[in-house]
Formats: sequence, C-alpha cells, structure tokens
Amino acid sequence: MDLRALSMGLIFALMWSSAFATARIIVADAAPLAALALRFAISGGLAIGVALALGARFDLTRAQWRSVAAFGLLQNAAYLGLNFVAMQWVEASLAVIIAASMPLMVAALSWALRGERLPPLGLAGLIAGFAGTALIMGTRLSGGADPLGTALCLMGALALAIATLTLRSASGAQGGFGPLLLIVGLQMLAGSAALAGIAALTEPFRLTPTLPLALAFAYQIFIPGLAATLIWFALVRRIGATRAATFHFLNPAFGTAIAALLLGESLRGTDIVGAAIVAAGILAVQVSRRPV
Repeated sequence: MDLRALSMGLIFALMWSSAFATARIIVADAAPLAALALRFAISGGLAIGVALALGARFDLTRAQWRSVAAFGLLQNAAYLGLNFVAMQWVEASLAVIIAASMPLMVAALSWALRGERLPPLGLAGLIAGFAGTALIMGTRLSGGADPLGTALCLMGALALAIATLTLRSASGAQGGFGPLLLIVGLQMLAGSAALAGIAALTEPFRLTPTLPLALAFAYQIFIPGLAATLIWFALVRRIGATRAATFHFLNPAFGTAIAALLLGESLRGTDIVGAAIVAAGILAVQVSRRPV
C-alpha cells in the first residue's frame, strides 16, 4: 500500500468516524429523518451539479443504475437513517462501535450465504470482533443504554453489510472525477427520496434553530457526506475493496475519541478494551482475506 493510499484511508476513517458525534448534535434539535433527507438532497444536488459541469453524463448501464439504487437505499436511507433515529437515545460512542462491526458482518454473511472460506486467522478475528462488540453492548445496556436505540444501530450496520455484499461498482465504466461525483450524487438523492417519504408518514416535525445545529448540518453535508464518500470510492478503485476495508478498524478508536472531545461523552474501561478487540478482529479478518 503506497503512501497516498495510506493517507486517503486515514483521512476517510477520521471523516467517517466524525459523522456520529455531529449526527447526535443534529438530532438534538431537529427531526432525524427529515434532517437527513434534507442533507442528502443538498449534498446530492451539489454533487450532480458539479459533475455535470465537469462533463459527466447520465449514460449509466442498467447494472449501474441498480447499484446506485441499492447503495442509496441501503447505506444512505437504511444505515444512516437508523443511526440518526437511534442517536436520539444512545451515545455517539456506542453507535460508532456498533457501526464498526460492519466488516465483521460482511465476513459472517459471506461465510453463511456464499460459502466463502475464512482462514483460521479470519475466523479468530470474527469471533473476537463480535465478542468485543458484545462486551461493550452488554456493559452499556446494563448501565442504562436504550435497548431500542442499540437495536436500531445493529440493524443499520446489518443494512450496510448487505449493501457491501450486493453492491457492484457503479463507477467502473466511467473514469474521472466528474462521473464518480455523479454516481455519489445519485446515490444521495435515492436515499433522500426514501427518507423524505418515511419522514412524512411517521415523523412529527421538530426544529429548534441553533448555531450547533447549523454548524453540524453544514459539516455533515461537505465532510462525511461528500468528501468521505468520494475518498472511499477513490480508495477502493486504487487498492481494492478488501484492503480499503481495513481502515474501518480505526473507526472505534477515532469515533469514541471524537465523541469524548466534542460531546464530553465518558469512556469506560470496557469501552476501550472492547473497541481494541473489535479493531483487532476487523484487522485480522481483512488481512486473512487478502489475496496471496
């Protein structure tokens, strides 16, 4: 892995991890699904506008359109929507650790549904990773963490794992920054449309205009929303999905640290131990799956 890929991966992990703490700021003052739908509408519109200005065209294949829809619905609507709702009741540090278990879920589903073999190192990492997640969740739940919010975080991570398994690269037939930006924008609009419909049917309107809300909302549009997604796609195209996924092992450490600094969330000894176990498990699974 070259220095540029390493830098991209570290920046992606930091940006992605920061989304949880800023999301908790947003849901404190706004209805979660409506706020997320609006965020995706703005981010998607900006991305598509810039992409078209750079010469991108809507000439995607049928398979690419399916990938756009699947990724938009499973990641943007289901994964992030469930996490936004959950963070009305659970701390960002718990949400980011549960979300970080996604690569473990991908490995487990690949083994269960596709018969993909895991070497002994990968199997040990899978068991350790889930054990670390269970340690944190069990301690938090016994300490008063909301069970519904915790369950929603788990469902969100599962949705992202399914998206990762079913997604076929939607950017392979088109090269360059413009077409990639177009794909990202279309995925966001797909998620926005789904979330807006659900919010209209199920969610009471709630908005308290505050400076923290405005800053967190703007940050989510440009950093986790646009920049992190673009870096992720570029990283996957540069080093492959398996190697790129190793950077997820940094999310528990980055996410809990950001939540502590930004929100003042307290960290327990079991959080630190569990996050370290999860990170080691993810790393072991990903390393074991690398092509020899």
